[in-house]
Amino acid sequence: MLDQTALACDIRMNSVLPAELQGQYQNPALIRSILADTKTIALVGLSKDPQRPSYFVASYLKYEGYRVIPVNPTATEILGERCYPDLLSIPEPIDMVDIFRPAAACMEIVQQAIAKQAKSIWMQLRIVNLEAAKLAEAAGLKVVIDRCVKMEHGRYSGSLHWVGMNTEIVTARKARRFF
Repeated sequence: MLDQTALACDIRMNSVLPAELQGQYQNPALIRSILADTKTIALVGLSKDPQRPSYFVASYLKYEGYRVIPVNPTATEILGERCYPDLLSIPEPIDMVDIFRPAAACMEIVQQAIAKQAKSIWMQLRIVNLEAAKLAEAAGLKVVIDRCVKMEHGRYSGSLHWVGMNTEIVTARKARRFF
């Protein structure tokens, strides 16, 4: 039977995680904290193809002022940035590792992120590897699973509601940035 009290566009419907894990890995305070503290993002699996979601997300993040470092072993440059084959090849510190690779590849990526002393791991929509998440948490990294960093940034920066998205943030005040 259809629950008449549920929102048709409830943001939790976009996740494959059960409710108890959504609270842990999709916590709004955690997401806001990561977005506010992040300056440099290593985007693992960034495609050279402008039609791919990873390319769209990376170009959005660059536009919003983040330093985006492409990680793709098949490319030398993406979005005007030098591309690296893996996280360990990047010569500068990394705040966030954003993963656009299959869940099976996450463990190796998390191990490299730990070695690089990254501050957070972000597994994009439908990418879920709980073993890798637990390893990252044990090493002190913040972890978000099964969320899109672009959508979350837009949600909390106040820009998603302008295009008709239900951000689950209700206010009569002028939009302000949360970070």
